[in-house]
Amino acid sequence: MLRIRGTVGDLPVDLTLELDDGDWARLGAQLQAAPVPSAPAAAPVKQDEDQWQNAQDLLRKAGQLNGLELLDQLEGLAGDASAGKRLLVRLRHSAKVKVASGGDTPLYSWIGD
Repeated sequence: MLRIRGTVGDLPVDLTLELDDGDWARLGAQLQAAPVPSAPAAAPVKQDEDQWQNAQDLLRKAGQLNGLELLDQLEGLAGDASAGKRLLVRLRHSAKVKVASGGDTPLYSWIGD
């Protein structure tokens, strides 16, 4: 038996799992087979900040771009789709950027500086 107690947000959690010998054996085998993640390198932090600065510069120079154009350029800047989407979300929540409805896609405008 395995008991887990704690909270999720403000909600109390008290969970009891009953595992037989076969379940414990499978769980142990999975834990032994799972690779141990290595510590992240410090270099990506600098790279992320450089990409963030470049993303802001891109929109600042353009003045205004629709979401699809901006995402396309951010993906090229960042090197992949997921990093481009993270930059787009970060721009969306930046105080230096105004996002307005532009029909099918939002319109991003630089208002900072």
